[in-house]
Amino acid sequence: MNTRKDSYKHQGQRAQLVKLLNTNKINDKNVLMAMANVPRHLFLSKDFEDRAYDDVALPIDEDQTISQPYTVAFQTQTLEIKPGDKVLEIGTGSGYQAAVLADMGADVYSVERIEKLHKQAKVILSQLYKNVKLFLSDGTMGLPDKAPFDKIIVTAAAPKIPETLLAQLKPGGMAIIPIGDLKLQKMILIKKSVENIITQKELGDFRFVPLIGKDGWQKN
Repeated sequence: MNTRKDSYKHQGQRAQLVKLLNTNKINDKNVLMAMANVPRHLFLSKDFEDRAYDDVALPIDEDQTISQPYTVAFQTQTLEIKPGDKVLEIGTGSGYQAAVLADMGADVYSVERIEKLHKQAKVILSQLYKNVKLFLSDGTMGLPDKAPFDKIIVTAAAPKIPETLLAQLKPGGMAIIPIGDLKLQKMILIKKSVENIITQKELGDFRFVPLIGKDGWQKN
């Protein structure tokens, strides 16, 4: 069980982070409130606790990373998360992104392929939120037995948009996913109309760890 506390110091650091995000075009009040609420330091090892509220990606176990707070806020804001949204997250990682979504009132289904990260995230998230369900499997396959989803967020870089995930998006829903090579990706916003017509929009350059799986990058 995680016994680290959320101190006044941490709360002050989060307040400063929120101010920084707000100056960088993160203006959804609900996103900013979630970023102010979620204790990011609990999702990191003690070695990186002093940097928990810097706006940078940081290493976690298994050669993975916890995303830069701006990236978390950007993807979340772009998806226009509403309380009660059924959200599929591909790539639980540390669990931080799932926590932000849950804090906003979403019903979160998060998939992770690495067992150690899945177990660690489960310990932390179970103490913080009841509206997160975690699954250990190939994220590129999504969760067909739990579909459809209002929103889908992919937190790892894919070479192409996994068709399996698109099929699990509800008509009228939105998905966000970084697409590109292993060095640089374009953030892609996908919208599915009520008539099941798919549209895509590029939203700038980002860098993510690779999405490994049957419909993603193949593990060496």
